[in-house]
Amino acid sequence: MVCKWADDSQHFILEHFDAIQNSPSEVYHCVPFSPSSSWLRECYSSDLLQKVKVVKGLQTQWGACFRTVSFDNTPQTLACWNNLVAVSFDSYDIIILDAVTGANMSVLSKHTDWVRSLAFSSDGSFLVSGGNDWTVNLWDMQTGGVVKTFFGHTSFVLSVSISPDHITIASGSWDRTIQLWSTQTGECHCVIRRDSGFSSVSFSPVNSQLLMSASYDQTIQQWDIDGCQIGPVYKGKCSAFSSDGTCFVLWRGTVATIQNSDSGAVIAKLQVPSDDFQCCCFSPDSKSVAGIAGHTIYLWDITPSDPCLIKTFVGHTNRITSLVYSSSIISSSVDQSIKIWQIGTSSPGPIVTDSASIVTNSASIESVSLQVNDGIAMSSDLAGVVRVWDISTGLCKAAFQTPAVNYHIMEGDIQLVDARLIFAWCGRRGMYIWDGTKEREFLRVPLGVSASSQAGCLRISGDRSKIFLLRYGLIQAWSISTGEFVGEVRFKGVLDYHSLIVNGSKIWVYYEDSQTQGWDFGFPGTTPILLPDTSLDLNRPPLEFIDDIGPRRIKDVVTGKDVFQLPGKYANYCKIRWDGQYLVAGYSSGEVLILDFKYMIPQ
Repeated sequence: MVCKWADDSQHFILEHFDAIQNSPSEVYHCVPFSPSSSWLRECYSSDLLQKVKVVKGLQTQWGACFRTVSFDNTPQTLACWNNLVAVSFDSYDIIILDAVTGANMSVLSKHTDWVRSLAFSSDGSFLVSGGNDWTVNLWDMQTGGVVKTFFGHTSFVLSVSISPDHITIASGSWDRTIQLWSTQTGECHCVIRRDSGFSSVSFSPVNSQLLMSASYDQTIQQWDIDGCQIGPVYKGKCSAFSSDGTCFVLWRGTVATIQNSDSGAVIAKLQVPSDDFQCCCFSPDSKSVAGIAGHTIYLWDITPSDPCLIKTFVGHTNRITSLVYSSSIISSSVDQSIKIWQIGTSSPGPIVTDSASIVTNSASIESVSLQVNDGIAMSSDLAGVVRVWDISTGLCKAAFQTPAVNYHIMEGDIQLVDARLIFAWCGRRGMYIWDGTKEREFLRVPLGVSASSQAGCLRISGDRSKIFLLRYGLIQAWSISTGEFVGEVRFKGVLDYHSLIVNGSKIWVYYEDSQTQGWDFGFPGTTPILLPDTSLDLNRPPLEFIDDIGPRRIKDVVTGKDVFQLPGKYANYCKIRWDGQYLVAGYSSGEVLILDFKYMIPQ
């Protein structure tokens, strides 16, 4: 029993590390977001569970991903040694993280452009980095300082590696060369030239005289440190040595091939069902191989004569950019996060809901809305699927496939009246209006060349006759039935507005200083009427949604106090709707969250 408590507590702390670190006093609010099998959740969240409903995606047990670290930039590449993880971004810095907690240990700053590749020495005392500034840096991990900077490439340095004896650094570049550098003198003692840029270079982990390269012409070659080619040329996009150096894996398309390092004989072939391999790496004991394709990580046991797929890791919501395999698997993604996965943890249990709410591939939620009087919340995702959720049960009542699939949704809104679904969204080419009663027909309203980049919050009017769109410091209105322009008004404080509040044909802008402006667009052919300041009865506590690195904090504007922390990271406040009691929010993971704040904020 003690072990179960300890294991549950460890999972809980790591899963909610950001929220606990940001506000330890609010740790209690994290309990309802734990799996239904969690002992902590069962014992300590009886009252909160009445107020918090995870509509889709509530796990029955802890999943394989036990830590997610979110960033404001996209992580590009990873390197790992024991419990240290080095992460580079599409900025110039390198961040060193604790591989267990994801805590930031230090920041390394020297490069003047994007860092493209990282590699630790075998004892973890050094880190090598290469970047778009054409340089290679050797870092002392004890001091965080640069030991040497190597100059000589004439284009981007795309890959770096350090030999097991720490004497030689190899760097591959877009300038079609591999340069071999002495860590002692800083001099380049060998240059390997080809007709194509080198996308990767890696030393054998057990032989300081042997390295392997991959080129953009999709050829794999082995070299000695004098620049002489060893063995045949292989076909593949990239390659990696096993930790014992006896074999290597190379991948091309949907197939990865494991081959003997000496003879080149094929040992095994691994295949993914879709997408192309982007990266593969061996486990520290060389008994398994992990690979990434698209959003998914695949893990194979390669000890049998016929290797078998033993696990898939699903959780990233965008393309995975890098993968390392140590005591755990660590991945980075375009979704601006890294995830740390436990190898032996079972997959999440089934979702307890009805069949209409189950999605094979979870797509990012792009808009949400509330119709509390009807007892429903609604969501739309990037796959063009709109779902109607029952607020009281958290189950999906209906699902609609809309033509929004393959359209880049900037902002949207949904309303449901007598089973008539009205879905409006802003895309790259304008604003689209879809009426569920007309099946796949929809209306497009051109908004101008730069409309999509300037689109702000979009709302369907309370009487379902108009669409309000905030952009350029204006509130503009269009007719839902005809797409005709109705009118516009300019509001103050373009950068200071907090939210839009819609009631019938009336709309108010609510500012961060608690002031409001309101207009009535209900008189066709006339200028919208400015409403008096007292026309809006804000019978709700004004909330501010603070988008920090980590969870979204919800703050009571009147008292200035934090009242809740939402788990995970939200793209913007337009994916959160609040009516004074209920809050609905959309995740990029495809989850929709409904909270009842009735007893949480003092009235």
